[in-house]
Amino acid sequence: MPAGDFWTTFVDLDDMEALQSVLDQGNVTMFYADSLTNPHLKCVDVRRVAELCHQRGALVCIDSTLASPINQKPLTLGADVVLHSITKYIAGHHDVIAGCVSGSEELISRIRVWHHDLGGAISPNTAYMIIRGLKTMALRVEAQNRTALRMARLLERHPKVERVNYPWHGVARRQMTGAGGVISFEVASDMRGAMRFVDALELPFIATSLGGCESLVQQPAIMSYWGKSDAEKAENGIKDNLVRFSFGIEKFEDLKDDILQALEKI
Repeated sequence: MPAGDFWTTFVDLDDMEALQSVLDQGNVTMFYADSLTNPHLKCVDVRRVAELCHQRGALVCIDSTLASPINQKPLTLGADVVLHSITKYIAGHHDVIAGCVSGSEELISRIRVWHHDLGGAISPNTAYMIIRGLKTMALRVEAQNRTALRMARLLERHPKVERVNYPWHGVARRQMTGAGGVISFEVASDMRGAMRFVDALELPFIATSLGGCESLVQQPAIMSYWGKSDAEKAENGIKDNLVRFSFGIEKFEDLKDDILQALEKI
């Protein structure tokens, strides 16, 4: 897609041969991807991507928000730039809007010049709340990791769940220390059935954010992908029965009981 003097080429994150083919064209300046992806939680092989891109002089930028800084450190795997939405795991209380970029001093110095001209500045109170969140981030994320993993295993065996997406195997096991507090799953029903499930939940708030102390649930087909055509949803793997759940720090047993009773409403 042309954008001024630049073009964007999309590749399947699981297809390293496709990436190599694009890189071989010799005009790639940056590889950009979410790892983990949202809402399917695919994990990019950052080390392999960095090897391929650096051979062709391309930078690697990874948005690691869904993994959190506790579970994944892309800079140590070869990435050049790492992005995080501070709003999510880092601040951890659903009450700030902020982001951060990490990388070498050379790259960040260049980005900072642009930020001075174009970027916004957070308020002192927002900065204070981010510092507050940082103090408990490791404890929160470790609790969310445990809850999400136990729930993913439980839902995999549930007759009213057709598929569970959670990155506890393959590449994720090699490059992450924990798989995060978000899972997505397809209920054994249609859009209306998924809506009944979401509406029957009592503990989580219905919202599109993630990574905070309170659990959140959303149905991507009618929330984050609302207004998209059926073809666009299908291209992005967004099914009508897909549900994304971001676990907070509530007790596992309470969340389990709530999810199980809501599944019975399908």
